[in-house]
Amino acid sequence: MLPNCVAMIHHILELIYLLFCASVSEEDDDSLRAEMSCGHAVTPDSLTQWCRSQLDEGHYKFRCPAVLEGTKLCNKLWSYQEVRRLADLSVEEMQHFEETMASLAAAEYCEFQPCPQCRTSVERKDFSNLCVKCTICTADQNKTYQFCWQCQKQWKGPGPQSDRCDNEGCINRDLQLLQTCKTISLPDVEGVTDCPSVRACPTCGMKVEHSRQHCKNINCPRCHVEFCFVCLKLKRECSKTSSPYKICPSGVAPRQTTVPVWQRK
Repeated sequence: MLPNCVAMIHHILELIYLLFCASVSEEDDDSLRAEMSCGHAVTPDSLTQWCRSQLDEGHYKFRCPAVLEGTKLCNKLWSYQEVRRLADLSVEEMQHFEETMASLAAAEYCEFQPCPQCRTSVERKDFSNLCVKCTICTADQNKTYQFCWQCQKQWKGPGPQSDRCDNEGCINRDLQLLQTCKTISLPDVEGVTDCPSVRACPTCGMKVEHSRQHCKNINCPRCHVEFCFVCLKLKRECSKTSSPYKICPSGVAPRQTTVPVWQRK
């Protein structure tokens, strides 16, 4: 197994060890460990570290990682109220946790933008349609008010549309970035050079960048689907024909010309 992969596994195992396995020193009191709702005991500091690592990976739901038998995990859900009560959170950490959780949850279930006219937050339910109606402006003006999700101007032209409205300068900036971003190499992946530095997740369309460390696979922080940053296939497909540390048989996928729309089930 390659050194970087080993380092990643060691880091995860170390967090789990700190969370559940580290013994309490003789002078410590048992009260320093708190029993979670699933029955496993943790220290406040290790609980904070684990939950912070989950947020960093794009997971806003905290689950118990204790190993029960073999490789089976407890995986019971811990409520944030429970984590906040038992973890060693400062005021700043609590604010960071709550803001990050809200942002991740909102990104998973819906899309919001301010109406360009009244600045009220408007939800877009149909991700394939750029024409969005503001109910506040519609009620105030006694006529339908629609704006373009992409250029943030009052809607112009026929609708619905998935690529642009008829306003001058209406362009998909995400797509523009995908087509003009710089190229990078992946030092830990054999044969990968001149790969676009920004990719759109093939499942949900979120823009992601590679850290240029470890293997070629990346986990989308929004939909949590793992895919190959090089060939853009899902990890389970790419791994059938190549190693995580070698270039794919199909080579580096060209720059994306469309942004995938998340088909949520």
